[in-house]
Amino acid sequence: MKVDSAFSHHNHHQCQTSAVEQARQLCEKNGVRFTKLREQLFTLIWQSHKPVTAYKLLDQIKGSDFSATPPTVYRTLDFLLDQGLIHRINSLNAFIGCCQPGKRHTGTFMICEQCDHALEVDNTNILNAIQKVSHQHNFQVKNYITEIYGFCPQCQSEKDNSEVQS
Repeated sequence: MKVDSAFSHHNHHQCQTSAVEQARQLCEKNGVRFTKLREQLFTLIWQSHKPVTAYKLLDQIKGSDFSATPPTVYRTLDFLLDQGLIHRINSLNAFIGCCQPGKRHTGTFMICEQCDHALEVDNTNILNAIQKVSHQHNFQVKNYITEIYGFCPQCQSEKDNSEVQS
């Protein structure tokens, strides 16, 4: 079964616009402000489906209307994390937009080692397996993020084509 995802061709402008609108609505519902800085960083995170570091975000907002300092960026990222609007990819020390904002959940990500695109997947089998193993060991899970590394369909195709030409 083929699904529309960050690994497939899609209208990314619509994807990004929809994410920003959902973020505005969620913040309004939660009674918190979606300030211009928060919106700008959120929009930068959604520029692509690639995880982005705090320092790259800092570089991108320098010269804008905001006084860009690391503490300001990290406080804004903490806000976006607390609201469930983004996820942190621990192994990359980077951030990516959440595909299911407002729904408290843990993240499972497939990350392409070649192009750096990341895809958030919602798979109950993964969650059930983690819960089962945790229960067997009487371990209380607070949070988890699963990071799966490999090659997306596009990079697999490019790799296969380069091997054929060799």
